[in-house]
Amino acid sequence: MAVVFVGCLLSCKAGKKTELLWTQTFHQIGSQSSPRLTDLNADGTLDVVMGACRAEMDSVDQGVLALDGVDGSLLWQVTAPASVVGSATFLDITKDGIDDVFIGGRNMFLAAINGATGEVLWQYQPDLEHPVRKYAHYNFYNSTLVPDQNRDGLEDLLIVNGGNWDAAPGSTTDRFPGVLMLFSSADGEVIAADTMPDGKESYMSPVIFQQPDDVAIEVIFGTGGETVAGHLYHTTLEALLQNDISQADRLVSAEHGFIAPPVIADLNADGYYDIIAASHDSKIIAIDGRSRAEIWSKNFPGMESSNSFAVGYFNGDDIPDVCTAMSKGTWPHYSCALHVMLDGKDGEVQWTDSSSCFSLTTPVAADLTGNGRHEILLSKNIYDCSIRFSPDTLAPTEMANELVVVDFQTGATQVIDHTNRFMNIFSTPWVGDIDEDGYLDIIYPQYYNPTDIRRFLGMQMKRISTSKLVPGMAGWSGYQGNQGKSIFPMDAR
Repeated sequence: MAVVFVGCLLSCKAGKKTELLWTQTFHQIGSQSSPRLTDLNADGTLDVVMGACRAEMDSVDQGVLALDGVDGSLLWQVTAPASVVGSATFLDITKDGIDDVFIGGRNMFLAAINGATGEVLWQYQPDLEHPVRKYAHYNFYNSTLVPDQNRDGLEDLLIVNGGNWDAAPGSTTDRFPGVLMLFSSADGEVIAADTMPDGKESYMSPVIFQQPDDVAIEVIFGTGGETVAGHLYHTTLEALLQNDISQADRLVSAEHGFIAPPVIADLNADGYYDIIAASHDSKIIAIDGRSRAEIWSKNFPGMESSNSFAVGYFNGDDIPDVCTAMSKGTWPHYSCALHVMLDGKDGEVQWTDSSSCFSLTTPVAADLTGNGRHEILLSKNIYDCSIRFSPDTLAPTEMANELVVVDFQTGATQVIDHTNRFMNIFSTPWVGDIDEDGYLDIIYPQYYNPTDIRRFLGMQMKRISTSKLVPGMAGWSGYQGNQGKSIFPMDAR
């Protein structure tokens, strides 16, 4: 493994070099989650929290991992009944000054974990007799915090449960409605819940936002799957509090569902947030956040997408742009990955790259050059894309995973990390200042799963300390952006 950073893109301050600070290795596990960071041991350095698994429905002792940001050592771990696919949400409910962790996964796993100790504070308990909650016994994805609704002084958790793992691809049987749920963060009590308006399954993590001149909390959620049609919806938190989202506005319909979380940004410079989403059949659409009319849309025939977006100032104007990935083929038989950057103003494709294989990761963005424009960091899998993974198919020795940076202003692409025999199908990197030294760090997981992309035989987590100064404008630091909110702030500059 070699580490090379993009020194050619920015003259670095003397005395600071880019280096691999640590690698932490785990055997027989991997992850379909993405890293998120907070300081769990009050040492002034952010620590890493991430879901983990062996295979999708196998129980695992190391279902949730917390790693010390200083050296990668294990702070604590939590057992889970199946793959913990969600990424962490942080909120201090124990009032000890340390963030506690909320994270979800398959087989009804949703837990609040004491961030300082790893103790499980509460865990979701299904109610199979309830007319609505009886459907909420499948998978939990990413949660988002909403303002306190039960007047206990703590923000509450909005999340979706859905997706029957036993339903056959293309079949309409054994598919049940997803449930949009609001939980008390303090004790896991369900404050409100309702099934999807169209009765379809849901995999999308809900996204909330408020317009600058409005008190309403707006909620975007989606339905459908890889082989099931679905819709993108808009409702309000107030409607959910009435346990009734049946009148949600249907924004977009698609032959395949909406799986990846949308993102929120102002694309027409009117001072209001807009919505950017992608259906699984790779229609990317931008929707005006006030009128809910289409701003633009772009179709990519022959491609499928379960990938979210990175948002940043990638081209020469002052409208945020979006970057994402999609895969060629039909689930689960994908070949190459296509990375694209779209002009946020009109949806025109301004950059493409098809040099890597199947990946569900999302790029992240930061101004590495200090020129007031964002570059992206993305994960690329390099191998023979025609391989069909199965229990009797071994990966070739030339399989590799790379972390690369792309400068849209110059067209330069450079490898930061190259690791043979590893891949990264699911996890988005994280970029930010871990130890408040004024320089960017990168947290990056890679996996050893040579026989089946959903069964893991090992993983490694890396911390790369860079010579790049923390930029003066906000970036897109990890999966679903900064703090996992999927919002690109209007004051990002």
